[in-house]
Amino acid sequence: MSERGIVNLLLHEKPAGIILSLKSKEKKYASVLSKENDCTYTHTLKIIEELREYGLVEFERDGRIKFVTLTELGEDVAHELEGLVRYLERVSKEGGDEAQAEEGEEEG
Repeated sequence: MSERGIVNLLLHEKPAGIILSLKSKEKKYASVLSKENDCTYTHTLKIIEELREYGLVEFERDGRIKFVTLTELGEDVAHELEGLVRYLERVSKEGGDEAQAEEGEEEG
């Protein structure tokens, strides 16, 4: 497994995006995940392999096609990650609203 750790992995845009893309329950293969996350195919494969090493994703073969799906642990992580993203977006928006209000007070 990578020395950088799972926390560091999941707090990056591309790995988090891949986990969230897989949350849809729709079977996807690596090239689809690459396009959805604006990531090169090679980089996507590297990320998927790291996620597999942590037990978050698994591969499922259907003939010649190799799909990537979330494991039960991966589904839990995706759910929590989605909540974190929503929370941070709300904090960011509220922080922006407060900054605008403070600017208005300073001008007045």
